[in-house]
Amino acid sequence: MNLTRRKLLASTMALGLGTALTTAFPLVALAQTVDVAKLMEASPLGEKFIGKEDAPVTIIEYASLTCGHCANFHKGVLPEIKKQYIDTGKARMIFREFPLDPVAAAGFMLARCAPEDKYFDVMDALFADQRAWAFTNDPYNAMLNFSKQLGFTQESFEACLTNQSLLDGVNAVRDKAGNEFKVDSTPTFFINGEKATGALSFEEMSKIIDKYL
Repeated sequence: MNLTRRKLLASTMALGLGTALTTAFPLVALAQTVDVAKLMEASPLGEKFIGKEDAPVTIIEYASLTCGHCANFHKGVLPEIKKQYIDTGKARMIFREFPLDPVAAAGFMLARCAPEDKYFDVMDALFADQRAWAFTNDPYNAMLNFSKQLGFTQESFEACLTNQSLLDGVNAVRDKAGNEFKVDSTPTFFINGEKATGALSFEEMSKIIDKYL
């Protein structure tokens, strides 16, 4: 079901802890393959990635900002992946939006509204302090207050969350992932087209990456 900006604002103001925790994250990684050419087509919002474009391994992550396992990956596993593979030119990582709920969609929109060179800084901050803004009885005001720490004003915050074309882009990324690549939970990774779902450890992800080096 696609979100409209009106539903987004209304849902974000009303949404509490329950929705954010009900749809998440199997714990077991299952390897599959997909059409790599289709997978590598850029999203309508443009790709956000770290690493060299000509790296031999491409990791694509579909994540939700209200997914606890996604936050744990970004805080605990990604730094080591970055150190061992991305910073050394062996891999690049593309991040794509797969919001599980309106709060996550709003968070992705804020990251996209930030200055382009601050996108990953905003994403890191949102994952690092996930409980401060995502899992509250009043996520709208919690997110508004959190956004002010990132440089937003109330006006720029509301302008961002009522940007229908941006929301449509987030929806399109999620819907294509679900319809074409059978993504139905977060985090979901594609490593050179090989699909792995769930809370992968560094060792589990490293084992897949190393097959393509």
